[in-house]
Order: sequence, then C-alpha cells, then structure tokens
Amino acid sequence: LILYVTKKEVTEAAAMEKKNGSKMNISIIHPDLGIGGAERLIVDAAVELASHGHNVHIFTSHHDKNRCFEETLAGSFAVTVYGSFLPRHIFYRFHAVCAYIRCIFVALCVLFKWPSFDVVLADQVSVVIPILKLKKSSKVVFYCHFPDLLLAKHTTLARRIYRAPINYLEQLTTGMADLILVNSKFTASTFAATFKRLDSRGIKPAVLYPAVNVDQFTQPNCYKLNFLSINRFEKKKNIDLAISAFAMLGSPDRLRENVDYLEQLKVLAEIKGVSKQVKFITSCPTAERNALLSECLCVIYTPKDEHFGIVPLEAMAAHKPVIACNSGGPVESVKDGETGFLCDPSPQSFSLAMAKFLNDPSLAENMGSKARAHVATSFSTKTFGNKLNEYIMDVVEQHKRSKSD
Repeated sequence: LILYVTKKEVTEAAAMEKKNGSKMNISIIHPDLGIGGAERLIVDAAVELASHGHNVHIFTSHHDKNRCFEETLAGSFAVTVYGSFLPRHIFYRFHAVCAYIRCIFVALCVLFKWPSFDVVLADQVSVVIPILKLKKSSKVVFYCHFPDLLLAKHTTLARRIYRAPINYLEQLTTGMADLILVNSKFTASTFAATFKRLDSRGIKPAVLYPAVNVDQFTQPNCYKLNFLSINRFEKKKNIDLAISAFAMLGSPDRLRENVDYLEQLKVLAEIKGVSKQVKFITSCPTAERNALLSECLCVIYTPKDEHFGIVPLEAMAAHKPVIACNSGGPVESVKDGETGFLCDPSPQSFSLAMAKFLNDPSLAENMGSKARAHVATSFSTKTFGNKLNEYIMDVVEQHKRSKSD
C-alpha cells in the first residue's frame, strides 16, 4: 500500500508538530496563592501547562506553605514571592489599593529581575498588564474571573470617589491584554455589559471554564444523610440560605468580616434550632474535604449570581449531585434534574430539593453517577489544560506572524 502525501500536507504536519512540541517559558502572576477558587484555577493552569512541557513559574505576593494547595509545593513549577512585607489593608480598609500596590511590586520585580517570558498569564489585577508589556517579546494573557468593579462596594460617596480611578484603570488596562479569558458565558456577558468601551472596540473575551481533577475523587462507599456546603465564610456566599433551608426540613479567614459572618452563622443555627446538627469547619485540608464529599448525600451551593463556582465541579466529580441557585455559573455547569437541582435562592426552594434526596437516597446515587460522567467529559483538568495551551500557542503564533508581516 503506497500513500502519496502532498508537499503542503508535509509542511502543515511539520508545523503542527512544531506547534504542539514548542516549549515556552511561561510566568503566572497572581496576587495571593491561597486556597480559594481563583487560586485553584491558577494552580491547575500551572500544572497543566507544565505537563505540556512548558517551563512555568508563578510569582505572587503571598504564599503560606501551611495554607496552600499541595501542588504548589510539589516542584513541577516554581513559586517565587515578592512583596510579602507590603500591607494587605490599612486598618481593614483600602484592600483594593493595597492589592494593586502588591501586584505592581511583583510585576516590577518580574520585569527587572527576570529575562523575558514568552507568555505572561495574569489574573484578578489588570493594572500589571502595561508593566508586563514593556517587554515587547512577552505576550500577556489576562484571565478575568469577574469585573472587580462589580465586586466592590459603592454604597457611599466616599467609596465611589475612592473606586472611580480604580474602576477606570481596570477597564483601561484590561483592554491592553493580548488575550482576555473569562470563566463562563455568564461572565462574558457581564464583561460586555460592564466594559462597554472595550465591547464597542470589538474586544471579546474567550470562555475557558475552570476544571477539577476528577482522579482525586473515588467512588463513594456510602451516602450518609448529610448535606455538605463548601465555601469561604463570606456573606456573598449566602451560606445562611443552606442553614435556613435545612431548618425547614425539620431536622477562619484573615479578613475580619469573614470571621464576623461565621459568628453570625453560628447564631443563626442556634436561632433555627439546628446548631447541634450543623458543623462549621475552617481551613479544611483537601483530604478532609474529599472525605466529607465521599460521605454526604449531596452538596448545597448557595452563592447567587456566582460567576462560575468550582465547588459544584468538585461535588459532581465526587459522584455527588448539587443543589445550587438558578443563576450565574452553576447554570452552565449543573444539569438541572440530571446532575442536581437549580433552585430559586430561597429557603423554601432549596428545602424542597433537599427533601427529594431525603425521601429517596437512591436518587443521589443515580444523579451522582451522571454528574461524574458529565464533569469527566466537559470539565476535567485535561480538557482545561488542552484548551489553555491552545489559546496560549495561538497568541504566540499570532505574534510571530505579525512580526514576519
């Protein structure tokens, strides 16, 4: 059998092989390498890019080796801390300004202390983008989890004056990135509605869903009559909804406001008469979290209009259905009636969904099996890594073509 291959096909195949086999130096700049959802995405990005053969280096202003994701200590990529001495707030105020200062310091250290990187991946704080682009050979990819100006409070005149220059800088600098990624279609639509000047210029972000390592979760041995809620103790996470919904069935953070909210939740559990049945766990290690996931009946995810939410993915990867609000990112990750239930953000609606699993525990097992398959297909770290690598390679190729032209 003789196969005749054209010269064009040989050239294209060689180009594809070179593209897939290209090894690049990639830096990632992230404000605080803790254990939140944004940090999980950044760590997954570093792990996956390293698995594609790239040299990956994370630069951050904070990395506590006692409170971080294990992968940051494994050695598959480097982690360097600059500016840990800089304040995170001034008397519990000016968090945004302090975050900007810390990230600018990190970016300047990368700019002056390190040779050029092929690609710089930044997230959360866009003000570093023009600094990073001072090295013309580096392409900057910005991952926008959600417009920061929508997360900030604008309740008083003083706050509005304080936020005005920050909000202006956010839109201006975000538009300087060579590629903008967002975590969901919901965030993409919010991006367009918020950054109207960028949208009018035709700057459209690409969607790259966060992912979960499905291999870390095994088939559960039991489905105890427990409901699990995994979130930071922040008011925006709406955890009181879970407690209120549970009560209707008849059965720490470094930020001061998070600590206060935890105390409020404990008081709420007392008022609702379920304090002996509700357990609050702070700084939950990965192994303990996975053990809790393996034993629960389902996971309650309470944030409303969450831009994406990694917890539903972790729950479904652990063979557990999810009860979440019918808005934001969960609408794109949870299949209503198949891998969980999407509900109105009210105790009544959540309680009715929880009751379905109590009345028929086998429903949790059936939905959990479908949930696992759904996440493995659409939201695995491998899928995420391949897509991110594709985006980064395309940015570099476009840069090369523009130089040749």
